[in-house]
Amino acid sequence: MTHIVEKLYKRKNMKAIWTGSLGFGLVNIPVKMFSAVEDSTLDLDMLDKKDHANIKFKRVNENTGKEVAWENIVRGYLLNEKYVVLDKNDFEKASPEKTKHIEILQFADESEIDSMYFESPYFLEPEKTGVRAYSLLRDVLQKTGKAGIGLFVMHNREHVCVIKSLDNAIILNRIRFAQEIRSSKGLHLPVSKSKPSELKMAVDLVNQLTKPFNINKYKDEYSDKLMKIIRAKSKGKALPFKPMKVVHSKTKDLMEQLKASLSSGKRKVS
Repeated sequence: MTHIVEKLYKRKNMKAIWTGSLGFGLVNIPVKMFSAVEDSTLDLDMLDKKDHANIKFKRVNENTGKEVAWENIVRGYLLNEKYVVLDKNDFEKASPEKTKHIEILQFADESEIDSMYFESPYFLEPEKTGVRAYSLLRDVLQKTGKAGIGLFVMHNREHVCVIKSLDNAIILNRIRFAQEIRSSKGLHLPVSKSKPSELKMAVDLVNQLTKPFNINKYKDEYSDKLMKIIRAKSKGKALPFKPMKVVHSKTKDLMEQLKASLSSGKRKVS
């Protein structure tokens, strides 16, 4: 993972999206926050099917029909059929201590946090006055294997976050609140238990396919393949195409499917 951190930190166009401080106990670290991800999808424009003219989205005044510039747009909340307009100070007044400060409220084992809650990762970079404290927090997170849990405000809403170390950096991972996760109660889920013999063979199959996890083995190949099609079409060429046909197993016997999977060493679509 080290090369990922180095690659992102070497980018000249990286801009801080949040500045403030990170605190644990009485230790306070001034930091800047940078996005730790970049979109790998192709930037496709929307066009009119008739003449391929670019489709533009405009911010239009509902009453006049005229376009409104960003600097003239404010935010408001409809209350009792009347808008209450909010300015920058109003958003900060709602929680001034969290607008510019992330307080680590507790530490926990990262394994206790369900992956369903994770949302977006960010790098935290220390200001010059916070280098020693930053290093201390990073090192103690590495030594203990713990992650910090905190709250902060960004983009006019409150977020809960996980603070952890990655190589030489401290990572802030924004996670979802519990109330943002839907319940599975409305789904039609099976309540029956698996047969012991089928379960045992399925465990054998899982063990056969288990390897050390290495994220570098997984690449976003779709965008590259789509780019090849785009380049070919620009030259009036067409790449060969064979539609995928899902072939279901001839047998509905789970044991037979599991045996076939184990003998082939590959997963089968069933």
